[in-house]
Amino acid sequence: MFSFNMILDYLPEQIKQLNLSFVACLALIFLLSNIFLSKRSRKVFLLDFACYKPPPTQMCSKEKFIDRFRIYGNSNEASLDFMRKCLVRSGLGEKTYMPSTLMRDPPTLSLEETRKEAESVMFGAVDALLEKTGVNPKDIGIVIATCTILNVEPSLADMIVNRYKLGDHVRVYNFTSMGCSAGLRAIGLAKGLLQEHPNTYALLVSPENTQQMIYRGNGKSKLLMNFPLRVGGAAVLLSNRPSDQDKAKLQLLHSVHTHTASSDSSYNSIIESEDDEGFGGVTVSKELLAVAIEAVEANIRALGPLVLPLSEKIRYLTNYVMIRYLKMADVKPYTPNFKKGIEHVFPHVGTKPVLDEFEKNMGFNSADVEASRMNLYRFGNTCSASVWYALSYGEAKGRIKKGDRLWQIAFGSGFKCSSAVWRALRNVDDHEERNPWIDEIHEFPVDLRNMKSFADVFAPAKKM
Repeated sequence: MFSFNMILDYLPEQIKQLNLSFVACLALIFLLSNIFLSKRSRKVFLLDFACYKPPPTQMCSKEKFIDRFRIYGNSNEASLDFMRKCLVRSGLGEKTYMPSTLMRDPPTLSLEETRKEAESVMFGAVDALLEKTGVNPKDIGIVIATCTILNVEPSLADMIVNRYKLGDHVRVYNFTSMGCSAGLRAIGLAKGLLQEHPNTYALLVSPENTQQMIYRGNGKSKLLMNFPLRVGGAAVLLSNRPSDQDKAKLQLLHSVHTHTASSDSSYNSIIESEDDEGFGGVTVSKELLAVAIEAVEANIRALGPLVLPLSEKIRYLTNYVMIRYLKMADVKPYTPNFKKGIEHVFPHVGTKPVLDEFEKNMGFNSADVEASRMNLYRFGNTCSASVWYALSYGEAKGRIKKGDRLWQIAFGSGFKCSSAVWRALRNVDDHEERNPWIDEIHEFPVDLRNMKSFADVFAPAKKM
């Protein structure tokens, strides 16, 4: 049975000096919070999802990437050399995908081509998803489309409604310019809508079109956004129909979102603007890594009480009280062990440095983030879709078992951070042809230990 002595076992010596009734009250608050948060609501299931795999004609090695910019851009040799150095240490492999328009000689760049590129990604993913699930498009009641920067009219969501001839009743939402966390934020929106509208499906589509993100100038702070972003996309089908529970893959447990745009450094960490020569691009500030870490920490502070076991909650709370209220300067902040509440983690692969920091600061090891690191290597940064490519990797490896809890976390401009936590409703050993990894999963994981960080790229050369 649960006893007060069990709580005392987790408390450090300093906190035992506090009034024990105060500690008992804190424990009671935690218990009541758990009861309150476990109140039943309409369940949300993930029937299935699909990731788009571009054709081999769009495959782009690092050196081919540089050649394309030499032809297409206004980049001087110094800028090309800078991008080459970044690519060497980026964590990207030799088989990522670029827009078909950029791969042609000469490149064909226009709004029409940009729209076609978006359609090929979206429709490719949705076609695969509908084939996997067998759902009639007429039964879809909610459509949410997200894209990092592409904003066209009619919208991406409208394109989906038109292509699949969805009914007049469909509720349509279109997210743009919301960064790489937009796909998981759409999960939160869909969850709320599915609470209000029973017996329906929500289709979420996250294409990434890099054409409008490409910077053709020579500013280093803008060139940084050129090398990690790649073509890709995912489609997800959610349901609130009780009859779908037996055939669904996952059940949504939690959706948590935080936003730090009230901070000027966060707001300006990733911003679109033109350089002195009039070339548009996205500027990455030097504070980006610190801003990203702060946003992730804010998100996990909100997520922790929902997923961590009681022992970890007590450890974290006592540590917080000692630092915040007792002013114990010699006490280091305690990072909760999320592996006690989560079996699989799939962080967004923004860039290699951010993924490195996430692994280090959260106490994970290389095996824990293998799926995301291999995703960065094989497909690059596909923005909102990246967490789904990583999950596809876990499925192709046969690692998702019934009852497992899965944590997806993504972050992007604003600065925003979103988490989705799922429970696997069945074992998933996905060897079907629609999985983008299936033809090559035997080649992974790849040993990336010799791939250095960006700091090593620009470190002064050692004298002989």
